[in-house]
Amino acid sequence: MKSRWMLVVVPLLWLAVVASAAGVVYVRHQARTLFVELERLSAERDRLNIEWNQLQLEQSAWSNHGFVEQVANRRLGMTLPRPAEVRIVTP
Repeated sequence: MKSRWMLVVVPLLWLAVVASAAGVVYVRHQARTLFVELERLSAERDRLNIEWNQLQLEQSAWSNHGFVEQVANRRLGMTLPRPAEVRIVTP
């Protein structure tokens, strides 16, 4: 009676061990794949943050009042009017 029981239980336990090992291998592979993806996304985030900061610096340089006045003077030939040339219009 015990030998029949052992003939059924031992292969089932062996099958359970093999299935468990396969599951561990699969889960570890998935974990490594997800970790690589996380590292790639973190690097992309860092690159985008650097680019964003550079764009903010560029925007602040372009919107600087002195820079705008300098470009208007050099490229467009614009100058500030003299006080005698200023006319105030009221409705």
